[in-house]
Amino acid sequence: MLVVIVGPTGTGKSELSLDLAERLITAGRPAEIVNADAMQLYRGMDIGTAKLPVAERRGVPHHLLDVLDVTDEATVARYQVEARAAITGILERGAVPILVGGSGLYVSSVVHDFQFPGTDPVLRARLEAELVEQGPGLLYERLKTVDPDSAVRIGASNGRRIVRALEVVELTGAPHTAVLPGDPVYWMPAVTFGLRLPREVLTPRLDARVDRMWAAGLVDEVRGLLPAGLEGGVTASRAIGYAQALGQVRGTLAQADAIEATQQLTRRYARRQVSWFKRDPHTHWIDADDPDRVEQAATQLP
Repeated sequence: MLVVIVGPTGTGKSELSLDLAERLITAGRPAEIVNADAMQLYRGMDIGTAKLPVAERRGVPHHLLDVLDVTDEATVARYQVEARAAITGILERGAVPILVGGSGLYVSSVVHDFQFPGTDPVLRARLEAELVEQGPGLLYERLKTVDPDSAVRIGASNGRRIVRALEVVELTGAPHTAVLPGDPVYWMPAVTFGLRLPREVLTPRLDARVDRMWAAGLVDEVRGLLPAGLEGGVTASRAIGYAQALGQVRGTLAQADAIEATQQLTRRYARRQVSWFKRDPHTHWIDADDPDRVEQAATQLP
């Protein structure tokens, strides 16, 4: 059995995963946690991803944290293979795997029988060249025409995902959304818990979280990642918070503007997360601030 914990950023998924793991361990059922946050895959990207320090992991084994350099490209297809291998290993050790994170596509790729369309290097190179020459705006307008659902889900600024969606459309002749599971078939038996908060509670919490990241030294963290090649990283350099802090380091953004832009993008990302996770009718939703949230989750486990 696989346990899955999802929800928008800032709802306490890591804390619930640890609380639930400790509950299972106390009951004589070892548990291990598998990360499903795309940006926490990167070494050195700690403050801006709210990655739990080792000292705060309560001795519970964690997998797929700090496995990529900032110059590596994170891909869902690669993650699916590695996450499923980690989960299989946990089960073989007689423990309960807990998959936790807010990257919806990454979670779905593991939990569901998710097949990835192929890729064409020539087509991809052409689309990426268009992205560099024209910027994401024109490609986004094209995507709205051929696959409006994907355009809404991806947004106008994520050039990398726009390119991938257009590639899938050209390769398959079908919208990118057509290859996503509609009525999902599960890879293995799973119990999914979703953490939720009213928007009027979540929004100020997210804004405060961004303020804390700057106060905790996000800009210094970015400076420290420059020698490792952060600016050349296809995925890492565009991460919310890191791109804005990088702008501050390079002098293209004032600190107040960098913080405000990060807050806006974080709020928008949280809304997309909510929309993604609400699509699974089998998710057990729990109020993130409910003091009995661990008990609610534990009672749903076989």
